[in-house]
Amino acid sequence: MRQVSLREFRTRGAKALGAVPRGETVLLAGQQGPAYFLVPVLGDVAMEDRELRRAMAKASLRESWARAEASGLDRMGEEEIDREIGQARKSRPGRKSQKIG
Repeated sequence: MRQVSLREFRTRGAKALGAVPRGETVLLAGQQGPAYFLVPVLGDVAMEDRELRRAMAKASLRESWARAEASGLDRMGEEEIDREIGQARKSRPGRKSQKIG
């Protein structure tokens, strides 16, 4: 994987990517650190899009699990979870159940 600065990519995009071998992923990084991946399209765009979205969803889940673990929320029992959900539902304005029939 190659790393290219955001500044270089912004000013010399095509030239900066010209040095990257075909099929290699590029990491764009700014002053704050890594910012984006540029992932080459090698085959079926729709399939690769699904795979990329799946990978991003997994990364998001791992991040959520880590935050839950750090805050202790991963140790909540079902009763505590149900109580939290019930409180959240009560606090939402304008939500009334409708009878059908």
